[in-house]
Amino acid sequence: MPEVMTLREAASWLRLSERSLYELARQRRVPAAQIGGKWLFPRRQLERWLAAQADAGLEAERLDPPGIVAGSHDPLLDWAVRQSGCGLALRAGGSLDGLAALVDGTALAAAMHLRDPDSGAFNEPAVRESLPRQAMVGIVWAWRDQGLILPPGNPQAITTVADLARPGLRVAGRQKRAGSHVLLVHLLGEAALLLEQVGFLPTPAMAEDEVAAAVAEGRADAGFGIRAEAGARGLDFVPVVRERFDLVLRRRHYFAPEVQSLLRYTRSPEFAARATRLGGYDLHAAGTVAFNL
Repeated sequence: MPEVMTLREAASWLRLSERSLYELARQRRVPAAQIGGKWLFPRRQLERWLAAQADAGLEAERLDPPGIVAGSHDPLLDWAVRQSGCGLALRAGGSLDGLAALVDGTALAAAMHLRDPDSGAFNEPAVRESLPRQAMVGIVWAWRDQGLILPPGNPQAITTVADLARPGLRVAGRQKRAGSHVLLVHLLGEAALLLEQVGFLPTPAMAEDEVAAAVAEGRADAGFGIRAEAGARGLDFVPVVRERFDLVLRRRHYFAPEVQSLLRYTRSPEFAARATRLGGYDLHAAGTVAFNL
């Protein structure tokens, strides 16, 4: 094996996709150097980095994390955690933040809706790459309608994601580590558009309700988010993607009393009624195992 590996050689050795390793290198999360426009990886430093990741993972397994659900914001989850009295706390940010909290052991579970662009699968590929040697389980929270949030009557006649790139259009976007942002980047790419072609508001929304609020208050002409938040403010909605929203946690933490209390509540008539009132949710698989690694 060479002392210095190319991107392809290092990705093969680490059993990662080239794209995943490229992102790690670009974010300076893995030892690498960019020389002449190419990424190069020193093997010995990479071996030490891999050993450190394994040690960190074992340490996270040994410690009991706090009873926090970190990651993506969802209004039904927000309501159910409070209403059920399960004892969990929410730390909303983005799906990638939730995954990072699982890796470093600062959260019991991650709320995620990350769609893999290659396979179309939700959450499992990202968990496999970030926690490859740990026993993880994904529990379906709900399927959700994700799409375009628009003012009443849709005055700009926006019907597709590609319409968001119209000159002069003000669009409410999410922070870069949010699952909605990751999905929108992918959808724009499918439409042969770049993120820079969309006129986003200067400050990204940190939660789903902030996207809808920006449209409702006239600060944005459109936003990308979930049907439930559009309906809560009497806004128009154009569905684009049906996505699976999961709670991801280590397998042994699935049996934690707080988690079981929340999952029991998802089987109650009150929970189903709330989802119906919010709109945009499909609960047919709620509480079932989406993947078991």
